[in-house]
Amino acid sequence: MIVVTGATGNVGRTLVRLLAEADEPVTAVSRKITGADVPRGVPAVAADLADPASLRPALDGADALFLLISGDFTSAAENPSGVVGDILGEAKAGGVGRIVLLSSQGVVTRPDSSSHGSTGRSIEEAVRHSGLDWTILRPGGFNSNAYAWAESVRARRTVAAPFGDVGLPFIDPADIAEVAAAALREDGHAGRVYELTGPALTTPRQRAEAIGDALGEPVRFVEQTRDEARAEMLRFMPGPVAETTLAIIGEPVPAEQRVSPDVEQVLGRAPRTFADWARRHIAAFR
Repeated sequence: MIVVTGATGNVGRTLVRLLAEADEPVTAVSRKITGADVPRGVPAVAADLADPASLRPALDGADALFLLISGDFTSAAENPSGVVGDILGEAKAGGVGRIVLLSSQGVVTRPDSSSHGSTGRSIEEAVRHSGLDWTILRPGGFNSNAYAWAESVRARRTVAAPFGDVGLPFIDPADIAEVAAAALREDGHAGRVYELTGPALTTPRQRAEAIGDALGEPVRFVEQTRDEARAEMLRFMPGPVAETTLAIIGEPVPAEQRVSPDVEQVLGRAPRTFADWARRHIAAFR
């Protein structure tokens, strides 16, 4: 049985569906989850990673665990790696032998950032030394970050963002879910770290255009200043996270602009494009 944490998110929801469609026994875990959030027949367990003991009902008898540590968790927890250690202890006690961790590219590209680098690195180290067969996934930016533009596109057919012509190889969360499913179900992934990106660099201006193409209507791009973008980010993320995010999207280091071959190596196909993501999710922007 495979346990999926973060089961109502952009990656977890798809991962649960993929596993269920493959007839894998799967349990979906999230802080607020009901049977309506999962495919028919999939158990839904409400649990909070900040309280590792709450995971016991889901982990009992499990073989594998998909572990997603959210930004909210790492910002709020006093000792994130210590809590993760307790989660891993609960997993081993329940019978888990394999773990797939959704980490972040920032662990290596922003090592001095407490929000992206040091905390993520300590969590990765806890997983590496857990005694479990581990696989670590390090994606860059998600195509689904474009949901932040949905309201302005619906209301005004406008996207506002900084650094309009800086490209990054954003990835489709569905591709992350497929790689995770492979690592959870197949042999040959233990001890591997996969850098996950899309197939090409895309800029905010290009992503806005792709949304417009999917709508069949032009979407106007408005370039924000750095200060304007920071003020907007501070409404929903801590200051250090906002600063690191602005550095990544405004002045990416070469590793953050590198297109990785890992998705294709694992799945046997190229990663999906942003345009494909926009077409599949265009209902959110209508």
